[in-house]
Amino acid sequence: MEKLYELLDQAYSEMVEVRRYLHQHPELSFQEVKTPKYIAEYHERLGHEVRTGVGGGGVVATLRGGKPGKTVALRADFDALPIQEETDVPFKSVVDGVMHACGHDSHTATLLVLAKVLNSMKDEIEGNVVFIHQHAEEMLPGGAIAMIEDGCLEGVDVIFGQHIWSTGPVGTIEYRPGPVMAAADFFHVKIQGRGGHGAQPHKTKDSVVIGAQLVGNLQQIVSRRVDPLDSAVLSIGSFEAKNAPNVIADTAKLSGTVRTFKETTRAEVEQEIERIIKGTCLAGDVEYEFEYIKGYPATVNPKEEMDFVAKLAETVPGVTAVNECEPQMGGEDFAYYLQHVKGAFFFTGAQNPELNAVYPHHHPKFNIDEKGMLIAAKTLGLATLTYLAENK
Repeated sequence: MEKLYELLDQAYSEMVEVRRYLHQHPELSFQEVKTPKYIAEYHERLGHEVRTGVGGGGVVATLRGGKPGKTVALRADFDALPIQEETDVPFKSVVDGVMHACGHDSHTATLLVLAKVLNSMKDEIEGNVVFIHQHAEEMLPGGAIAMIEDGCLEGVDVIFGQHIWSTGPVGTIEYRPGPVMAAADFFHVKIQGRGGHGAQPHKTKDSVVIGAQLVGNLQQIVSRRVDPLDSAVLSIGSFEAKNAPNVIADTAKLSGTVRTFKETTRAEVEQEIERIIKGTCLAGDVEYEFEYIKGYPATVNPKEEMDFVAKLAETVPGVTAVNECEPQMGGEDFAYYLQHVKGAFFFTGAQNPELNAVYPHHHPKFNIDEKGMLIAAKTLGLATLTYLAENK
């Protein structure tokens, strides 16, 4: 694989240039226009077969190897977040209130330049490589499921993906067979009471008091309903009941998120939430509306494919450690791809205090050590070529 590594080293400056351009010009989920056009034109210049508008906004490019064989898919997402950037880098976002604060710019740059390098080696490649550039990972229902329905996995034998990881030191690869990222669900509750004067609470049905009770009662689900050997998170992120200080609110609205790994636990938590809402509101003599929104399922790595990638990663230049990590409670719609084909999803460290690249994902000061992209490209490239060579 020395040729692969050498070509990627030579193309690293272009990888950085592409990433910084994309970082300056971010686009929100389901609003991506210029980014997919940029991606499509890049692949077209390489002579790849290109489909645009896949699943609504995705791009799929195919490299046909010089020899027959299996088909490997590689996926990168390209949407940004509604965050005002607070870094002082010279390539900071020029779009007010929008920022690549999760590394999707680096994912895209990594995959584009890897595609260019693999293209230069195509006569030696034993099979095909499909590059899946996905829109809208950050917003439900996500872009993956629509792209799959539109055929992005047709003919694909295995899929590999990675997430640049600002909380892991550059040089590290983190992986986990089995559940690696959680199912990410959301819920909304509207409590309908009867408002009135703060000096006459006996004439009201206080939605704020009921809402406060509900916040506490819902915490009993994880502590008293979920098996302590299992994992679940239930968090209330919003509690709204705006009024003057001497007015008892007519309505209160609560919103929260649920994170689980097992489908049985996921279903149980949903049922328990509504049961507790119903009971709490009955006790307070108020009405309620409840909406539970299922987000991405848990991302579950097949053991064979994940172990395959992890073992190869140990040989990649620049990798200093390959560690099995704990499951992450964040959600990722790469999960949908793994429900259809075998594959693996891992994390590539990009933290570097010397560059002030220490902030977590979705933070306004998020940044990465761009050397992580080179390691990611080498790992994905090695996995691709090795899989095709070993599975003729």
